[in-house]
Amino acid sequence: MIEQLHPRILENKDWATLLFVLTFAVVAMTKSAYETRFSEFSKLIFSDKYAKIYRDNSHMKNSFTVGLFFVQVVSFAFFILLTMNIFGYAAKTDWLLFIRIATFLLYFILGKYLIEKIVAASFNIDDFVELFNLQKVTYRTYIGVLILPINAVLFYYNNIPQIIPLAIIGISLCISVYSYFISIKTYQNVIIGKLFYFILYLCALEIAPYYFLYYWITKGSA
Repeated sequence: MIEQLHPRILENKDWATLLFVLTFAVVAMTKSAYETRFSEFSKLIFSDKYAKIYRDNSHMKNSFTVGLFFVQVVSFAFFILLTMNIFGYAAKTDWLLFIRIATFLLYFILGKYLIEKIVAASFNIDDFVELFNLQKVTYRTYIGVLILPINAVLFYYNNIPQIIPLAIIGISLCISVYSYFISIKTYQNVIIGKLFYFILYLCALEIAPYYFLYYWITKGSA
């Protein structure tokens, strides 16, 4: 009896490996270049010392923030792709889908930031929004760096339980809510003085975009 041979189809994971190596290298170089700052940043969830020290607007566009912003986008794009794979909506080796997700995240974050700048100028709360944005970027970056090694583990393992990404999303939401609490506590004097504008800003630019994004995703997958 002649055994029939079937060609073995190998998934291409090289692109992901290169990206993981690159992002970990960016984190390592950032840690080396900003040793003290990165040390305080790594303790962000346990202490608000970092938020108090680096609360100036000039920290928004320096190499520390820009480098970790790249890591953040890559990390979130990987997490979304892996979550879609775990729930059976996509292949985790689909690099074209990864690029689309990363591009969408980049445009969504930058577009939202520019709209916030325009609204802040209209409400005359530019300084406060800049500081508030810095706080949000800091905690969002922290989440991105935190889940990067988890992404690497999940990518190279199969049959991941669905509870894993759900738990990560839950923890990330808790950190995000905590970041808002810290921001409100830090800038409470400014907020009280412009409470009406802050509520408008919060509803229009912090709640509505994510609601419509959730509606669009769930409507599209229905």
